[in-house]
Amino acid sequence: MRLVVIAGTIATIVSLIGTPLLIKLLARHGYAQAIRVSSEGELYPDHEAKVGTPSMGGLAIIVGVLAGYFITHLVTWRPVTASGLLILFLMVGLGLVGMADDYLKIFKQRSTGLRARTKLVGQAIVACAFAFLSLQFPNAEGLTPASMAVSFLRDTSVILPMALFVIWVWFLITATTNGVNLTDGLDGLATGAAILSFLAYVLISVWQYGQNCAFEESLTCYATANPLDLAMISACAAGATFGFLWWNTAPARIFMGDTGSLALGGAIAGLAIFTKTELLLPLIAGLFLITTLSVIAQVGSFKLTGKRVFRMAPLHHHFEMLGWPEIQIVVRFWIIQGLCIGAGLALFYAEWVRN
Repeated sequence: MRLVVIAGTIATIVSLIGTPLLIKLLARHGYAQAIRVSSEGELYPDHEAKVGTPSMGGLAIIVGVLAGYFITHLVTWRPVTASGLLILFLMVGLGLVGMADDYLKIFKQRSTGLRARTKLVGQAIVACAFAFLSLQFPNAEGLTPASMAVSFLRDTSVILPMALFVIWVWFLITATTNGVNLTDGLDGLATGAAILSFLAYVLISVWQYGQNCAFEESLTCYATANPLDLAMISACAAGATFGFLWWNTAPARIFMGDTGSLALGGAIAGLAIFTKTELLLPLIAGLFLITTLSVIAQVGSFKLTGKRVFRMAPLHHHFEMLGWPEIQIVVRFWIIQGLCIGAGLALFYAEWVRN
């Protein structure tokens, strides 16, 4: 537990101090994201006050996570693990895809960024590489970071062939990253929700470490590779995102951009795969799922019936159009995320108690 606290603290400090330095750097060069404004026949929420706010702040989060993880391993003289390095690979890889998107938004002033197909291809390359590598590098107990079994609260009896496993991992990563990306539309909304998800994985990983099959074989033990390192990564991600939230909360002085949203979504999905709680992900990432479903419902309804379900999608913009204050939407959506995560953790613990 000491390592988890140290890692989270370092990541928080690095992000908290590094974010304002990044703000100054981006602002000095005028690197601000284009903001959509209303036009005749196409209404958007009034975000004109956000014009000029620097973007690409996800760099501070990624640097904070890397610093927290590697500095902790260095000062405690503990070797890094394949599980930890692969989560970092996923974060950084997807962060680079997001940086390409942010580049177009900032330098080309194209508010939509990369074409959807191009972004999906980039995500797929990183996700498929992650899926393949996650079945390599067995630890001392012979466990690889991931298994080809579909998992809920632990591995189930459903074993996927290699090709289907890669597709399954790609789906989880793509769905989660795009869910975080869609939620990142109000100051601090996606940032605060992601913190709650990472804290949930801190608890899950620490619990799996204490009840790990490497210590004692039992009906309730968890066959998870490197759970302590997963707890450290979760704490680093929670801490770095928390430090960033200080500057990202309303009124935001910086946006994390796709650099941050894709990296955070990838880390959440990777932790679900490595902690073997894949089917628990809809609750741990509950708000991101709800936001994604609101977009699917809006697009599907309009194409099938010509009518819209909401005034605007994603869902948080619907409430903006209804006149709700931004901070009220953000806090209430955080509460929804907390309730979803509470339900997920309750299921996780209840399964252990029942066994």
